[in-house]
Amino acid sequence: MYLIFSCAMWLVGGALAMLIRLELFQPGVQFFDPQFYNSILTMHGLTMIFGAVMPAWTGFANWMVPLQIGAPDMALPRLNNFSFWILPFAFTLLLGTMFLPGGGPAGGWTMYPPLSLQLGDSFPPLIFAIHLMGISSILGAINVIVTILNMRAPTMSLLRMPLFVWAWLITAYLLIAVMPVLAGSVTMLLTDHYFGTTFFSAAGGGDPVMFQHLFWFFGHPEVYIMILPAFGIVSEVIPAFARKPIFGYEAMVYAIASIAFLSFIVWAHHMFVVGMPLAGQIFFMLTTMLIAIPTGVKVFNWTATLWRGSLSFEPPMLFALAFVILFSIGGFSGLMLAIVPADYQYQDTYFVVAHFHYVLVPGAIFAMQAGVYYWLPKWTGNMYDLRLATWHFWLSAISVNVLFFPQHFLGLAGMPRRIPDYAVQFTDWNVVSSIGGFVYGVSQLLFVYVIWRCARVPAPAGNRAWEGARGLEWELSSPPPRHSWATPPSATLIARAAEH
Repeated sequence: MYLIFSCAMWLVGGALAMLIRLELFQPGVQFFDPQFYNSILTMHGLTMIFGAVMPAWTGFANWMVPLQIGAPDMALPRLNNFSFWILPFAFTLLLGTMFLPGGGPAGGWTMYPPLSLQLGDSFPPLIFAIHLMGISSILGAINVIVTILNMRAPTMSLLRMPLFVWAWLITAYLLIAVMPVLAGSVTMLLTDHYFGTTFFSAAGGGDPVMFQHLFWFFGHPEVYIMILPAFGIVSEVIPAFARKPIFGYEAMVYAIASIAFLSFIVWAHHMFVVGMPLAGQIFFMLTTMLIAIPTGVKVFNWTATLWRGSLSFEPPMLFALAFVILFSIGGFSGLMLAIVPADYQYQDTYFVVAHFHYVLVPGAIFAMQAGVYYWLPKWTGNMYDLRLATWHFWLSAISVNVLFFPQHFLGLAGMPRRIPDYAVQFTDWNVVSSIGGFVYGVSQLLFVYVIWRCARVPAPAGNRAWEGARGLEWELSSPPPRHSWATPPSATLIARAAEH
């Protein structure tokens, strides 16, 4: 249910993105007035982050964590059910704001005051929807933590857990730590709007920059909430198709934990141009660069796992390799943005848009698709059409670069983000970017078709669909029984699963 919901929201968010690229295909206001364009942009961001990526990772956790740790099910099924059913109501509320008088929210997904305080009737449902999404995330995170710590097989120590489980355990703690900060921040916006408080109003002694500090204290760990489970999936897929154990398992665990810790002390690198003291700028610049070290450890370990492996290039492996390469490009542009004097040039340009889309599309989305293609035979008991899945990969990998790479050039040339119109000298690269966007968007329908066909057309995959697949989930039947491990797996079985 989580995965189907996230797929639906991904298609909605993708359709909004294609409307954005349609407007930017040529200079001039073509199809949408600026207010409506800004609403589309805001809805795209909120839908993709809270509706597509986060519920998808919760869906992966629900399905794979019990299988991988030898548990019969998630620890708190009623809480799980509640945390899911909050989401359809939250997004009905959020997307419904587009039809209210004055239109939908138009201040960007960051909701910075004073702009967000000028919204019309869409403001209260926006805040309420964000609260509902936050509650859902926190409940899901509690469930994951309780399941992993209390229900894993008795002989499975923490440092014998699969890396996907480790990544989700750390992600769950991040969620519990930062979602209340977002909730508090948007509640302060609400009281500023309706109850006469002045938290973020300079006229009453408040400070709009304080909202930015609060928001990004949530927002930067949120980036890692979206990418740490991706690290976990890639750490499962690459060893399977290299037919080798992951290189440096413990180093990978400590790297994930280090990235999570550092994510709490780098938030103000989003704010270098607000007038921060020099000491603050230097601190946030250096801590941001420090994240490159554990991230580099992970990239090195994936590469070392590939070294002299018996490689094969099925669709999960193709997406995982594309993730490593393209996520690294996004990481390098992030290092460029970390340099304070350079950031003065990049800030609020399309260079920033290119950076975070390289991290989140060929990053989070490609890793999800690697995970779906890796575990789909286990989930359905059927093997999907490998030829169609390979076509989906190549169309996606080529078009995603045509879509986002030119945006680096646009940003360096000075094109601001969040604008429906632009100077004529930016036309050529916008045309290229939009064509890439349309191809990428349409090619994702192939992904949906491959999954639908796999679920409907019998093609038995066997219990171990991939020769090099490791882990307890591959010891079960395909598809697994409703209660996957009625009795906990033995130490012998755990050891044997790790050896495959």
